[in-house]
Amino acid sequence: MQPADIARHSTEETPHTRFRLLLERCRGLPPIRMAVVHPCDAASLQGAMDACEAGLIEPVLVGPEARIRRAAEAIQRDLGHLEIIATPHSHASAAQAATLARDGRVAALMKGALHTDELMHAALEKTAGLRTERRASHAFAIDVPGYGHPLIVADAAVNILPDLETKRDICQNTILLAHALGIAERRVAVLAAVETVHCSMPATVDAAALSKMAERGQLVGAQVDGPLAMDNALSEAARREKGIVSPVAGRANILLVPSVEAGNILVKQLVLLADAIAAGIVLGMRVPIALTSRADDARARLASAAIALLLAHQPDAERLAALKAAVAETA
Repeated sequence: MQPADIARHSTEETPHTRFRLLLERCRGLPPIRMAVVHPCDAASLQGAMDACEAGLIEPVLVGPEARIRRAAEAIQRDLGHLEIIATPHSHASAAQAATLARDGRVAALMKGALHTDELMHAALEKTAGLRTERRASHAFAIDVPGYGHPLIVADAAVNILPDLETKRDICQNTILLAHALGIAERRVAVLAAVETVHCSMPATVDAAALSKMAERGQLVGAQVDGPLAMDNALSEAARREKGIVSPVAGRANILLVPSVEAGNILVKQLVLLADAIAAGIVLGMRVPIALTSRADDARARLASAAIALLLAHQPDAERLAALKAAVAETA
């Protein structure tokens, strides 16, 4: 597949236009209180401070106070106006942040200098009260310079080897994210190594089942098709060459990957080789969780906070009801 095969931005657009449009979409929305979990290094604290200065969040810093203040000194920031909730260690930071969310004291969480599994374990505890009827999942909203459509990849961080039921929830969670981002035509490509169904390749069978679920209304708010290989999901030329008739192939804007390894590799390739900005968010919870990485740059952290703001201002239940009502009107 040659670069020219993929839909491109117009020459008037500059790299990372979608990142700027995301921040523009947040303009006028009041900032949300966000618990920043264990921001004990310069990068995670800097990300929270940048989001605060951009008017996206009101940070509540949860972690060992002395370590947070040392991190602030390292980046030469004054924390005098911010609320700090002192905890002894990262496990306690995660548990305290989950409690703040459960009690309605914060509207979102942001991962700081702790492992993802620590934060997710606390958030997913039954006593935390943050679960919903759908499985929690992760998505990256990605601004790829030169690609002519918005792009979301799921799940690249939470569900390791999802079964069909989990993939259904990942798909619905991600469709709701796309709606929040203002993507009017949501097209989900369920990825596999090939575009035909083979019983020896479970990813292709799951993809076919998800496509049928969408036809039957078990997934709402998007066109879903698969299995599709990466080339015919994104390249119109590849779609034509293989004779694929599909409303999704050649112009997908949501990529549902078969495993966390596939998603992780794909996103990191885009970031490192295509200068993409990838904003990570956990979906399907009662509050959004901005899941940043130590390797994320300032733009990715800011974008994650912006997405959390958009999601917090319209809960999933309201968004799903709106999509179902739209389907009913056109039926």
